[in-house]
Amino acid sequence: MRTALAGSEGSPLVRGLTEVETEPAVEPSAAPQQRGGSLLARRHGWQLTCLAVDALMLAVATVTATVGSNAAGIPTAPLPWLVAFPLLVLGLFHLRRMYAPRLRTDVLDEVRGVLGATALSAMAVIASRAFVADDPHLVGQTVRLWAFAAVYLSAGRVSLAWAIAGARRHGRALAPTLVVGAGRIGRLTARRLLEHPESGLHPIGFLDKEPLEDGDESLPVLGASWDLERVVREHGVRHVVIAFSTAPHHVFLGIVERCEQLGVAVSQVPRLFEKMTDRVTVEHLGGLPLISVRRTSPTSWHFGVKYTLDRLAAAVALLLVSPVMAAAAGAVAVSLGRPIFYRQRRVGLDGRPFDILKFRTMRPAEGPQPGPDDDLVAHGIAPGGVEGEDRRTRTGAFLRSTSLDELPQLFNVLRGEMSLVGPRPERPELVELFEERIHRYDARHRVKAGITGWAQVHGLRGNTSLADRVEWDNYYIENWSLWLDVKILLMTFAAVVHYRGT
Repeated sequence: MRTALAGSEGSPLVRGLTEVETEPAVEPSAAPQQRGGSLLARRHGWQLTCLAVDALMLAVATVTATVGSNAAGIPTAPLPWLVAFPLLVLGLFHLRRMYAPRLRTDVLDEVRGVLGATALSAMAVIASRAFVADDPHLVGQTVRLWAFAAVYLSAGRVSLAWAIAGARRHGRALAPTLVVGAGRIGRLTARRLLEHPESGLHPIGFLDKEPLEDGDESLPVLGASWDLERVVREHGVRHVVIAFSTAPHHVFLGIVERCEQLGVAVSQVPRLFEKMTDRVTVEHLGGLPLISVRRTSPTSWHFGVKYTLDRLAAAVALLLVSPVMAAAAGAVAVSLGRPIFYRQRRVGLDGRPFDILKFRTMRPAEGPQPGPDDDLVAHGIAPGGVEGEDRRTRTGAFLRSTSLDELPQLFNVLRGEMSLVGPRPERPELVELFEERIHRYDARHRVKAGITGWAQVHGLRGNTSLADRVEWDNYYIENWSLWLDVKILLMTFAAVVHYRGT
């Protein structure tokens, strides 16, 4: 979930793919236009880099498609149409804001955008050529060009995103970032930025006159609002994130205005951020903006469609993986005997309990076994993994490491108890405890529990923070779409394959 929300005009830019030099310190008396111009140069540099990569990939795709057509004995498309197609693609990229600077680049969203823009461009070329002249080869020529363009553009965008993300994870191309507000939300913002260096922002401290006294001191409080220019000068700050503090409205407004003069990019964590979704509409009454947040209600027909598709997909998946499940069941029967399935009570939609199914992976316990670590649970850490003595068989350890032990949950989906994607369900006794201690924990039960989820594909599984899981799960519910489900399923598959390859 994005904790530092910024528009395209307020995001930091990467100068080059691997390194960004820190700007020289500027005295408060220096001309603001110098710093502002530097910020614009970084923005334009990012846009030009993306444009150059896209233009190169389109040129390579056009040449490859032309050579391929000649080799297959198909006449080459007329030159005007070979030029029109790339121009249409680049124009659609611009209209879809695919050149707008962003804190983070989602590879799957990039590929989706590329496929959509190239497909629309190809259809426009086919329709236009058919209107101008009757050419029996126009469909084949255009489809060939579209296919090469889609592959090469996707490869270029993905390579660019991976190069930048990799550089940032290694500590390069990071913008020194100041967080205004050292309260709970400000410190959460700083922690999120430290956990996700691929955002390109590296927090170096806080600005707050009245910081949270018992907060995490891993980052220093560098001053109050009146120390902004000194902190920017001394630490080479290039980005400011405004979180919550006790400062009045005019102080925040002054900080934003001075940052603009100094050429420092600004992002804001909005009030009521828990209810902020990706679908936001801004309307103005004079100079007063009204922000309307659209979200998909878990009781709407959209989720009815989701649950219907879940059952259909589960039925198809059971047919496809039935040989794998049969082999796993046979291995469990040989190593552990009957029963094949392990059943455990979990809590799902609207707090209703159900029995979750898994392949058995552990030998029967001898005597009473300890439950979840009470100390971890008391500190907000979710239970997970092996509790007590490790009774896994070799077959069970393999099934767990490959997540094959979760396949029987497809039956839970087919029966309507679970969804393919959703928050992971928990045991009833733990749900009661978590609802008392974890903010918005009960909000997870607005939708069906899932085999995989938004929190899980971002590493929040096993002994990880409950508060973080709840945050990511509720983000998923507030921002749900069929495309988000597809993304999570693709990310789950990639995570399982990556885990097996390491």
